[in-house]
Amino acid sequence: MPAQPFDVVGVKTSSSPSALPPGKPRLTLAQAQRLQLAAQGLLRAPRRRARRADVLDAITRMRLLQIDTIHVVARSPYLVLHSRVGDYEPAWLDEALAQGKLAECWAHEACFVPAADYAWHRAWGVRRGTHWAYRHAERMHREQRADMDGLLERIRANGAARAADFEREQPGAASGWWSWKPEKRWLEAWFALGELMVSRRERFQRVYDLAERVIAQLQPSFDDAPLGMEEGALRRRFILDAVRALGITQARWIADYHRLKPAVTDSELAPLVASGELIEVTVADWKVPGYVHDDHADELAQVLRGGLRATYTALLSPFDPLVWDRARAQAMFGFEYTIECYVPAAKRRYGYYVLPILRRGQLVGRLDAKAHRAECVFEVKALYLEEGETPTPAWIADVAEAIAATARWHGTPKIRLGRCRPASVAAALRAHWRAMD
Repeated sequence: MPAQPFDVVGVKTSSSPSALPPGKPRLTLAQAQRLQLAAQGLLRAPRRRARRADVLDAITRMRLLQIDTIHVVARSPYLVLHSRVGDYEPAWLDEALAQGKLAECWAHEACFVPAADYAWHRAWGVRRGTHWAYRHAERMHREQRADMDGLLERIRANGAARAADFEREQPGAASGWWSWKPEKRWLEAWFALGELMVSRRERFQRVYDLAERVIAQLQPSFDDAPLGMEEGALRRRFILDAVRALGITQARWIADYHRLKPAVTDSELAPLVASGELIEVTVADWKVPGYVHDDHADELAQVLRGGLRATYTALLSPFDPLVWDRARAQAMFGFEYTIECYVPAAKRRYGYYVLPILRRGQLVGRLDAKAHRAECVFEVKALYLEEGETPTPAWIADVAEAIAATARWHGTPKIRLGRCRPASVAAALRAHWRAMD
């Protein structure tokens, strides 16, 4: 089922190419930033209370939602959704999966995707074999075929299973796929190969079942047409989806979104420009073309007229699509970012779980956070402003309220603030929080 266009607040709309001025559109970098934020749902704050449907709408807009299990604050998928839909019940994400509105698969990495898109991901996964998860799973099946086949037959006969249902533990486990007990590795391998799917999660633990049984429950109904498509048609679909999700992009950033190989080039995009599915644009200071999906023609016209004001301030997950591509974040926002939870402690610059701070269209800083749930405390171990940022009263108010909003939603409303750079920011933030009480 083709993706539907959404405007900056997630409402279905129709594109209007005629609204664009003649010739190749020329944008400033600030206009390109606003267009990307609009496409990602980060341009302005939600205008109403969150509803269950907003979870699926936000994932449909992004095309996928990366899964990560680190639980220092909220797990990443829940935090990504909070930055887009506001205060919502995290259980709504779990419900959407259990109800067959979402599916899990390997895409950018392990991701939630709309159920209607699952067949496309499954078809691509069968053909590509380039993602490390697929390669590792295929090798494991060659080397441990009897054990893996036995596990699959057990699930076929006895029903869905969790890794925790297998009592054997792997001694001395550290982290990662290779440190799991064998049954967990086999479950994950069958998941990567598409024979098992995740039917639901229990306390964020995957419950695996035969793909055929999970597919029968997907809503809307599973359409297997993509399984018969040629690789070129599948790749074209994911290229268009990535451009739509990014709002505006250079060719070199497209492949990363769905881990396409080889890299996407301007020459590959030329037919999509000729067909009108993509709009080629010029962005100030870019030495290469930019591309906008035709579904965003209205937003492109608005931003060229000076519209699409960025008014939103929010804390982002380290695995947010806006920042997960380091080269793109640097070129689009001048924001140098590394996910340091995977960096040895001695080499970290900012901290273990550092949340980028989005303020009114710019990435203005970052904070190292930890939630102490039993104490209801949201700890900001350190907060850093980007070079050149001036902490005006308005800046302080926006950032203080964004931190407080995340802390309240997370159920840790007491904020404990550590060091700040510059140091004067700490007193100003504390004063604002006292005034809010």
